[in-house]
Amino acid sequence: MVSEKRDIRALSKEELRSFFESIGEKAFRGTQVYEWLWSKGLHSFEEMTNLSKEIRAHLNENFVINHIKVDHLQKSADGTIKNAVKLHDDLVVESVLIPTKKRTTACVSSQVGCSLDCKFCATARLKRMRNLNPDEIYDQVVAIDRESRLYHDKPLTNIVFMGMGEPLMNYKNVLESIEKITSDEGLGMSPKRIVVSTSGVPKMIKKLADDEVKFHLAVSLHSAIQETREQIMPFAKNFTLPDLREALEYWYSKTKRKITYEYIVWKGINDKWEDIEALVTFCKYVPCKVNIIEYNPIDDGEFQQASSTVIQDYIEALEHGRIPVTVRRSRGKDIDAACGQLANKQ
Repeated sequence: MVSEKRDIRALSKEELRSFFESIGEKAFRGTQVYEWLWSKGLHSFEEMTNLSKEIRAHLNENFVINHIKVDHLQKSADGTIKNAVKLHDDLVVESVLIPTKKRTTACVSSQVGCSLDCKFCATARLKRMRNLNPDEIYDQVVAIDRESRLYHDKPLTNIVFMGMGEPLMNYKNVLESIEKITSDEGLGMSPKRIVVSTSGVPKMIKKLADDEVKFHLAVSLHSAIQETREQIMPFAKNFTLPDLREALEYWYSKTKRKITYEYIVWKGINDKWEDIEALVTFCKYVPCKVNIIEYNPIDDGEFQQASSTVIQDYIEALEHGRIPVTVRRSRGKDIDAACGQLANKQ
C-alpha cells in the first residue's frame, strides 16, 4: 500500500530540517526548502535549483505542494481584479485586487463558504464547506501581489480579510497565515497594513486581544439595534450587541487600537433616524471610525441601496458626534463584485 504524500507546507522549518537529517542530509537543506516555499513562493520542487537532483527526487517521492490556481480572472474597467481561486481539492474561493492611487489592497478569503448566515451576503448562500489552510490564504496574497506588479506596476501594499468566510471562525489558520505574511522569512509585510474583518464574535475578539496581535480589527456592524441586526444577521442572536460592545472595549483596553465599523445602509431596513442615533451612540463606547459601504445587490430581493439623502444624514450625524466617517464606493461593479458572486457561478 502506497502511503499518501504529505503537504510539505504543513511542516515547520524545524520539521523540515529534521526531515533532511533523517535521510542523511545536512539540516540547512530544510532551511533552503523553507525559503523556496515561503519567501519565493515556489510550487514545484524542480525549480529549487540549489538542491541536487537526488534531493528533489526524494522530495517528489515524499511530499506534494498543494498550491492554489487562479482558475478564472475578471478585470474591471476601474482596475479591480477578481480571482476565482481553485484549491487542490477543486473547491473554489475568491480573492480581489483593489487598486487606488496610493495603495493596492488584497481582499482574501479564509473559508470555503461561510460559517455564518448574513442574509445580504452571497457567500452565506454557499454554506461553510471547510476552513482554508494557512498556505491557501498565503497563496492568495502572493497571487495578488504578482497581479498588482503585472497589471498596475507596483507591489501589494495592504491586505484585508474581507473575502469569503468568517476569519475568527478559522482563528488558528488565519493567525498562522498572517504570521507567515509578516515574517521576514515570508513576505515581510507590516501587520499595520493588515485588517481582519469579523461579523462580531465576542469571545474570539477577546482572544485576539489576549494574543497581542498587531494587525487592525474591523467589525461588520450594519445596525446598532439588536432586533434589526438579528433580522439581517441571524447569528447575532447568539452574539449580542452588549457582548460585542464588551469585547470591543476589552480589545481597545489591551491594544489601544481603534475599531473600524463596516456599515451598509439599506432602504427600509436601517435607514431611519433611530438607526442613525443608535450607531452614533454605539460608536462612542470605543474609539473608532466608520466606513459606510455602497451595497452591491446580489439579486432583486429585499436588500437595496438606501438613498443618497439617508447616507448624507448618517455622515452628518457621525461628523457632528466627532466620529471619523468615510464612504467606500463599490469597486468592480462590472465583474460580479460582491463576495461569493463569482464562486456561486462555478
